Amino acid sequence: MDFVDQLQALANRMEKQLCNISTEEATKNAFVMPFIQALGYDVFDPSEVVPELTADVGSKKGEKVDYAICIDGKPSMLFECKSCNANLDEVHAAQLRRYFHVTEARIGVLTNGRLYYFFSDLEEANIMDQKPFMEIDILNLDPQLLPELKKLTKSSFELDKMLTTANELKYVRAIKNILAEEMSEPTVEFVRFCVSQVYSGMKTQQVLDQFTVIVKKAFKQFVNDQVNDRLKSALGGNSKEESSVSDEAEDDNTEDTRNGIVTTEEELEGFYVVRAILREVVEIERIFHRDTKRYFGIILDDSNRKPICRLHLNTAQKYIGLFDDEKNETRHPIESLDDLYKFADEIKSRIVFYNEDA
Repeated sequence: MDFVDQLQALANRMEKQLCNISTEEATKNAFVMPFIQALGYDVFDPSEVVPELTADVGSKKGEKVDYAICIDGKPSMLFECKSCNANLDEVHAAQLRRYFHVTEARIGVLTNGRLYYFFSDLEEANIMDQKPFMEIDILNLDPQLLPELKKLTKSSFELDKMLTTANELKYVRAIKNILAEEMSEPTVEFVRFCVSQVYSGMKTQQVLDQFTVIVKKAFKQFVNDQVNDRLKSALGGNSKEESSVSDEAEDDNTEDTRNGIVTTEEELEGFYVVRAILREVVEIERIFHRDTKRYFGIILDDSNRKPICRLHLNTAQKYIGLFDDEKNETRHPIESLDDLYKFADEIKSRIVFYNEDA
C-alpha cells in the first residue's frame, strides 16, 4: 500500500470513527499515530518516534511534546495534538512555539487528528512562524499538496529541500488567500491598480467606486472562463484516449467518449519540456499529446503507434514512461519536470528509431 493509499485508508476509517472520538488521548491513538505511521516512521520505536519528549522552557519544568520524530538521534518534527473536536483556527500555537524554540526541530505540527498545520522558522531562525506553510485535511486531501507532504516521509525527508518547499508553499498560500479576498471584495489599492492599466481619465472616487463593481465582475468571469475552458477540453475533441501501444489494429484517431479527463498545467508544461528536448532532432510540429485517465501520452505524427514517452503526474510519486523497440513501457520516478532532461537521450532515441523504421 503506497503513501496515498494509506492516507485514503485513514480517511475512510476516520469517517466511521470520528463521532466516537472525544478526547485528546483517543485522537492520538486513533488518528495521529496512524498518520505518523503513514509517513513511514515506526511509532513503536521510541528512538524514532518519541512520545512525551521533555522540552523544558526556562523555569517552566515538565513541558512535554506529544510526539517528536527523530532523525539521526535528533528531533526533526514536533507534533502538538489536540482533541478531534478542537478548532485549530482558535487554538493558540504558543505551546508548540515554546517547544520549537528549545529543540533542534525545524518542523512543528499542530493537529486535531483530521487537520494538520505545518510550521517552520522561515522568517526568523529558531522562532516558529505565526502562520503554517501547509495545511492538510485528511478528509479532504488536496492532490496538489500530496507530493509536498510526501517530502516529510521517512524515505524522502531531506531538511534543506523541505525548507525550500515550505518557503514556496507559505507564500503561494498567502498569495492565493489575497487573490481570494480580492475576488470577494476588491481593495481600493487593487482597484486603483486595475484602473491605472485600462483607464486614462481622472481617478476620482466616483470612478473608483464604479470600477470596484467592474473589477469584481471581471474577476469572477475570468475564473468562470478558466473552468469552462477546462470542461471544454475534457469533453471536447482534445480529450482523446490513447490506445494501447500493443493494439496495432486500433484507429489512430479513436476519440475517448468517456468524461473526466482534465489536462493539467503540469502535464502541458511536461509536454513543452519534451518538445524542447526533441527540437534538435525533429520538427516540433510533429510532436503531439493525448491525455488519458491513466497517463499523459506524447507521440510522433499524432499516431498512437509512435509513442515517445508517457508522463504519470497525477499521483504522489511522478514517473516518466519510456519505451523500448518493442514498445514496452518502463517507468522511471521523477521529482519534478526538470528531471525530464535527465532522460533526453532516451527520448530522442525514439525519434531516431521511428525515422529509421520509416
